[in-house]
Amino acid sequence: MLQDKRNDLDAEKRKALLQRIVQKISQDNPAFYYLRTSEIAVIIEQHVSAAGNLNAEDRALLAPLSRRDIEILLSLH
Repeated sequence: MLQDKRNDLDAEKRKALLQRIVQKISQDNPAFYYLRTSEIAVIIEQHVSAAGNLNAEDRALLAPLSRRDIEILLSLH
């Protein structure tokens, strides 16, 4: 039961973090809004893996996600 709550909390944190990343990238790139979800997932992966963009905790939170996982989470919004 406690593990389920922890997983739910991590899922919510991931969604919020992905939204912040999308907002940040879209501010820097106005055409970002018109990209396909698969293209956005690639850009997010690059952003996450680039040094200095995220702190260690945020990077660890997104580390288990594949590109397809990112696409699915983005499509849920």
